[in-house]
Amino acid sequence: MRENNIQTSMTFLLYLYIILIITILISRKSYCKTDYRYDACVPKNCGNGPNISFPFYISGLQEPYCGYPGFKLNCSRVHNFPIIEFPEIDYAVEDIFYGTRTLRVYNPAVLSQNDTVCLPRIRNTSIPTTQFEFADNVTGLHLFSHCNNNNIDYNKNNSLPICGANPGDSWDLALLARNTNFTSALQNCEGNIVAPVEIGDGEIGLENLLQVLRKGFVLNWKASLCGKCQRSGGRCGFNATTYHFRCFCRDRPQVRTCIPEKGRTTSLILIIATAVSGGGVFIFCLLIPFIIWKCKKRIKNHSVLSRNKSLDPSSKSDIEGGSYFGIPVFCYSELEAATNRFDSSNELGDGGFGTVYYGKLQDGREVAIKRHYKHDCRTMEQFINEIKLITCLRHKNLVSLYGCTSRRSKELLLVYEYIPNGTVADHLHGKKVNESPLTWPVRMAVAIETASALSYLHKSGIIHRDVKTDNILLDDNFRVKVADFGLSRVFPNKATHVSTGPQGTPGYVDPEYHRCYRLTDKSDVYSFGVVLAELVSSMRAVDVNRDEINLATLVVDRIQRRAFDEIIDSSLGYECDEGVRRMMNSVAELAFRCLGLEREMRPSMDEVLEILEGIKKGGGDQELEFEKSKGADCNYFVAGKDESFGLSPNAVTDVWVSSASTSGSVE
Repeated sequence: MRENNIQTSMTFLLYLYIILIITILISRKSYCKTDYRYDACVPKNCGNGPNISFPFYISGLQEPYCGYPGFKLNCSRVHNFPIIEFPEIDYAVEDIFYGTRTLRVYNPAVLSQNDTVCLPRIRNTSIPTTQFEFADNVTGLHLFSHCNNNNIDYNKNNSLPICGANPGDSWDLALLARNTNFTSALQNCEGNIVAPVEIGDGEIGLENLLQVLRKGFVLNWKASLCGKCQRSGGRCGFNATTYHFRCFCRDRPQVRTCIPEKGRTTSLILIIATAVSGGGVFIFCLLIPFIIWKCKKRIKNHSVLSRNKSLDPSSKSDIEGGSYFGIPVFCYSELEAATNRFDSSNELGDGGFGTVYYGKLQDGREVAIKRHYKHDCRTMEQFINEIKLITCLRHKNLVSLYGCTSRRSKELLLVYEYIPNGTVADHLHGKKVNESPLTWPVRMAVAIETASALSYLHKSGIIHRDVKTDNILLDDNFRVKVADFGLSRVFPNKATHVSTGPQGTPGYVDPEYHRCYRLTDKSDVYSFGVVLAELVSSMRAVDVNRDEINLATLVVDRIQRRAFDEIIDSSLGYECDEGVRRMMNSVAELAFRCLGLEREMRPSMDEVLEILEGIKKGGGDQELEFEKSKGADCNYFVAGKDESFGLSPNAVTDVWVSSASTSGSVE
């Protein structure tokens, strides 16, 4: 009986050895097979365009994992060149220079014009700054239309019609910002479109505009380097799940580079030899333990084995990964180096949760790095909350999050896109007020773009909870980027409010919030009303040097008494242009509605946005005039058209009771 058991055991081990050899041979065959991702990412081209490879990929011809997010190209049969899509406008890609990480693009609309009888309609260009930036020799060429030639020195006969536009629509002037007529054109022309062009030795004007636009301009791109992978024989790609760069090799993907072919062959032979010889030795050595195992109690040993396996710590999974919610995780040392060890000279600002520093990453990107004061459970909750909220939002007027550090890092750091032009507060009553004060049209644009961002947040079920001019950033073109989502919260479906502890900034907090700590989207509306009050008055939300310390209280009182001139900044043209006066009065009245004591009386952010757009578009039948006799203040602003819009405070009968907070900012 015992001999039969031994014979059966040896037969079983022989079969096991044969299966091992077959498995190795099959693995060798599959090892030599080319990986499908390597074949999918072969460089391709579109018509007469350049070869397309990482970080770019052609939609429909190459897989998305062959390129970097945001670098998709479309193949245009009309223009015979690849097309890259930007907000508002598409550009044809004429050439790509992978060594310098640059590409030359141009507006394909200009190719259809063979003469100067008319010029194409040009739109403002907005590029995604996360992936691209203009080259150093690219500047903005301002194309002006509907200019008043009585107040600006130019020849109306030189104007060129806009192709396909209404009769009378034409480009009157093409000026760089350095031109002596630039300021006058800003004040006397209704249309102002900015087109990126390359700076040359000569002047740029309408007479050579078509040639300049046909030349195009150069963009720099920001993406992982591909040189090491290509030099090792691989093809670059991207893993959208882990948000990491991948090198697709002939056999399988690698992290950065491919193992040389010779090394792969040597490794394969070594693996097979080791497996065959080791397998024989293993089976021989296993024969004796197998016989002993057959002679012992199976149930007892099986129970012990199961118990030991359940206690093995290696069976527990690690929750840490290569990314949080789809965004890259940065090393603390890299961000420390980017900020010069968080040098105080790089500080951009601070708040209730942390300090923001300017930094420059190894790939050249300029970033704003938010450094949290603490690393406790509450800070961790706020840290993760901010990441979860921002990663699910996509809006042109919301600041973008580039990445963060690990939760187990030395410090909790968030990496945002860097917005270089400061905050609205800086331009209204801060360090930039004398350097670049905001004109009235810019303030209207700030109000509309901020309202658009908040409306989008509310539609997404999110309440910002800290709306203030310090959290409204401006880029070089004075476009709005709403920032600081540390206090934001998701608004539950079918809920009427969110109950929280005291949060926010004095002067901006909803008075009802101090009484019951109940938060709704109308709390953001109240804070936005304070922002509107700052835009029309240029005053601080809280100023201990004023009789009325709280701006909300001051504005409500003056509007109820129709004393607009006591709160409105006269330097914006309020005293010398009737159209601007009506617009500013309408915005002030809208601020009054937003600052209503009862939440139900306040408009929603959708209504606020609609009202602001109506104020901007109103007054179409009346041409505004400049009354320069009223003083130097009237020469500064840019006039527009307006029609009074909004609820007059005369219709409000409730008595206003001020309960704005004067306590310190709390977390």
